Amino acid sequence: MMTNQSAVDINQLQEYSRVFNADRANLVAANAAVSTGVLAAATDYQGLRNLPRDFSIELKQGSITNQERSGRCWMFASLNTLRYELMHRWNLEDFEFSETYLFFWDAIEKSNTYLEHVLETLDEPTDSRIFEVINDGPSDDGGWWQMFAALVNKYGLVPKSAYPESANSRDSDAFKQYLNTKLREFAAELRRRHASGESTEALREMKREDMATVYRICAIALGEPPATFDFLARVKDDDDDKDDNKGSKSEQAKSESGKDERKQIRETGITPLEFYKKYVPVDVNDFVTISNAPMARTPFGKRYRIRYTANVIEAGDMEFVNVPLDVFKKAAVDQIAAGHPIWFACDCMQFALRGEGVFDRGTVRVDQLFGTEFTFDKADGLEYGDRPSNHAMTLTGVNLDENGKPNRWKIENSWGKDNGKDGYYVASDAWFDQFVTELIIRKDMLDEATLAIAQSEPVELEPWEPLTRPCR
Repeated sequence: MMTNQSAVDINQLQEYSRVFNADRANLVAANAAVSTGVLAAATDYQGLRNLPRDFSIELKQGSITNQERSGRCWMFASLNTLRYELMHRWNLEDFEFSETYLFFWDAIEKSNTYLEHVLETLDEPTDSRIFEVINDGPSDDGGWWQMFAALVNKYGLVPKSAYPESANSRDSDAFKQYLNTKLREFAAELRRRHASGESTEALREMKREDMATVYRICAIALGEPPATFDFLARVKDDDDDKDDNKGSKSEQAKSESGKDERKQIRETGITPLEFYKKYVPVDVNDFVTISNAPMARTPFGKRYRIRYTANVIEAGDMEFVNVPLDVFKKAAVDQIAAGHPIWFACDCMQFALRGEGVFDRGTVRVDQLFGTEFTFDKADGLEYGDRPSNHAMTLTGVNLDENGKPNRWKIENSWGKDNGKDGYYVASDAWFDQFVTELIIRKDMLDEATLAIAQSEPVELEPWEPLTRPCR
């Protein structure tokens, strides 16, 4: 039975109110927050001015992409890292991969993996912790880099022109809602038949039939992906091919003939895997996921694997190498300095201004607004589930101070050009330290010790441990 000491005391509430109203700062803060919202009221103009948008190292990227009302940030960020490499290898002005292509296959693969996990846990109670994890959003949108790599290895890539967006890729809620419902119905029937004594072979035959329904739902919602396609791109002019007074040779030719005379890249009937292997100059398997998770339960210098995090079941679960912050940050600076963007995961809700495109505690002064300090460090923030990763973006620049140390980072987001400054964000280095948890780093950018850890036997983690969540 609850005691009076447990309950909210009415007299104490009156005292709280008296103290609140006696402080002019509280009244000013309440007027601002109620009228404009917490983030606007907490925005520090000096903080904004202290984060200029120039960077000593900056990569030239293509047009800003937009995931719209879908949880595909992990795909967009992954494809944004690859399109940069493709554009610069083939001298293209702009390029975008089809995100919908991988979205289709991800839905298929997640559905298959869910049903496989159901078959593995037929005797688990539905209220067991493991089954609750398995059953929580069987084909939901979110994911990580390693899910992306598994899809590319199996299905390849296509340009956006070969498989454009659809209503259900732009806004995936209804599509995924009913796909998840159908998958759970399949799970219930598989478990009922198992309980009644049906054989493993019979259950597997049922699963094969279930996957035919999954394919039909995905094909109706998104359209079937192409098995082959045609590709045409025009190569931009080299700088040394220009006449300062007349422009480039192709511009001169175009103005005279009316034709675009730039060199063309053309393919007819190419497959997605052929396209990936021919035109993308990096191998998605030549990267390592490194993390900075300073919790007691995840000591540095070890390789970890999180159970039940695969989308393509034969590709295995998500893995990462946990490293100290100095190793983590050096890898990021080195990769950008070498001319390569970086997929990264973070908690994008912490001290963030979406419209302004800012990630910075010195700008989002909720401590001043509410009159209280927010004291979690990175370890406690992760341990208590306050800041697991939830969004993936791409690092495309960094500013180094006079001592060669980073003090701000340039971020390419996938929320369209109307958010941030033309789609780009700036993060303070202090925010990076606290809220960035995962980086995808090229193997040739890592030190020998980290590479050796990446080859060591992994420590298995349970999927509910407070480290990371699928990025959306």
